[in-house]
Amino acid sequence: MDTNRLAELLKLPPAERVELAMALWDSLEPDEWDAALPLTDEIKAELDRRLAEHDADPTSGIPWEVVRRQLLDGA
Repeated sequence: MDTNRLAELLKLPPAERVELAMALWDSLEPDEWDAALPLTDEIKAELDRRLAEHDADPTSGIPWEVVRRQLLDGA
């Protein structure tokens, strides 16, 4: 990546940097996630544990829209 462009992007306010990061993440296809971020057995086990916890109590989760809004608002 061009270091000048990165330096300019890092000058953005925090909320705009979060929005940019989320837009970049959202632009990835699932197979790109797998290639870029391989999961260890430990991480897979933790994800399975969290999913089981959520399945046991579906009200324990927070909808993505709420999390995203909180991130963008700096909460």
